[in-house]
Amino acid sequence: KGPNKVGFMGLLQPFSDAIKLFTKEQVYLNYSNYIFYYFAPVLSFMLSLMIWMVIPYYFNLIVFNLGVLFFLCCMSLGVYTIMIAGWSSNTNYSLLGGLRAVAQTISYEVSLILIMFSSIILILDFNLMKFTDYQMLIWFMIMMFPLSLCFLSSLMA
Repeated sequence: KGPNKVGFMGLLQPFSDAIKLFTKEQVYLNYSNYIFYYFAPVLSFMLSLMIWMVIPYYFNLIVFNLGVLFFLCCMSLGVYTIMIAGWSSNTNYSLLGGLRAVAQTISYEVSLILIMFSSIILILDFNLMKFTDYQMLIWFMIMMFPLSLCFLSSLMA
């Protein structure tokens, strides 16, 4: 049994894991569509980074008036990366797994969109900065507790 922590209290563990990850051998599938196979995770990562642009901070460099729609569009485009990843390996099982993940993601996105629209109706704006302004006195999580539990379960799925 080897050491499970590197450094004092495991503080250097993420760095050693990153070095181990980047020095591993790359596996190439014989019959895969190479470009799409490696492009799908990169596209998914880029979409997740684009979502971070609209998160309201105290000091925002970018203010979207339609930030909620941008958030929903980026989340919906993430479905295509899953589908491309399953299709590009050219095996039946990964294609079926990708289609199953796409169906599950779409079904949870519908409930997520409906829950978000219920809070949009309260503030009558698609700007995410207005969401924070309207929640200064009372949080939407407290005001709409059952919907916030559904929202949390949709985000986790």
